[in-house]
Amino acid sequence: MIPAGRIIERLEEAIMKANTDMDPAIVESLDHYEGPFSSVLRENAVAAKETGLPICQDTGFLEFFVFQGNEVALEEPIIETLNSAVKKVYTEKPYRYSIVSDPFKRVNTRDNTPVVCHLFPERGKRFEIRFLIKGGGSENLSRLFMLNPTATVDDLVRTLVESLKESAARGCPPLKVGIGIGGSSDKAMVLAKLALTRSFDERHHDKDYAALEERILREINDLQIGYQGLGTGITAYSVHIETYPSHIAIMPVGLAADCYIARKGRVIFED
Repeated sequence: MIPAGRIIERLEEAIMKANTDMDPAIVESLDHYEGPFSSVLRENAVAAKETGLPICQDTGFLEFFVFQGNEVALEEPIIETLNSAVKKVYTEKPYRYSIVSDPFKRVNTRDNTPVVCHLFPERGKRFEIRFLIKGGGSENLSRLFMLNPTATVDDLVRTLVESLKESAARGCPPLKVGIGIGGSSDKAMVLAKLALTRSFDERHHDKDYAALEERILREINDLQIGYQGLGTGITAYSVHIETYPSHIAIMPVGLAADCYIARKGRVIFED
């Protein structure tokens, strides 16, 4: 049994860290960038870490990926615990509330909940929670493509790169790019988001997909959109692919992206 309070405590720390402390790989990339606003971006990273203020004014919405072993018991439904953790952090810290209760009425919930949660049941005693803090700019780059099942790898690459050619500058690049291939239309999108929880240097375990990740990254960077869409520096840090078996007559492909601060976190409970 994992008490809800213990989960909330761990998540609170991880969410605050993700909102204020850049990944070292991003800091290193910034240190090598000498284009427009480079000094401002570096100063912003230092100020956020030292003051506890958020790196970006869009403190996003929380999307969780929960991996629960069948031998793990929880004190309450995990969605309740996740909402409590986010509500606590966002009402106690100077983070913007970004959630509206109805897509058309646009009334702010005033605590950045409810969260988005995906469950992945598995065997064993491990309990892992991954999360993304997604800003509106990068989330608006999301796309679902239902390709012809006879589509080639070249078709896939062309579709993805053309989409980012049109939209990447609006997502505060350099981007971290997640791609989901297979499953169903909704599964492909979840896979694309899940891919964003991987570390920058983590490659797909299958060598062919690992090579495809590298190829797509090269072609995205060849677009020369650059930092913040200003034409200098890299356009993307990394590309990550997740796959799933699919129906013979479909080829769903999900595309998701994170902005240049790529906020994510992970907490793991193991017996």
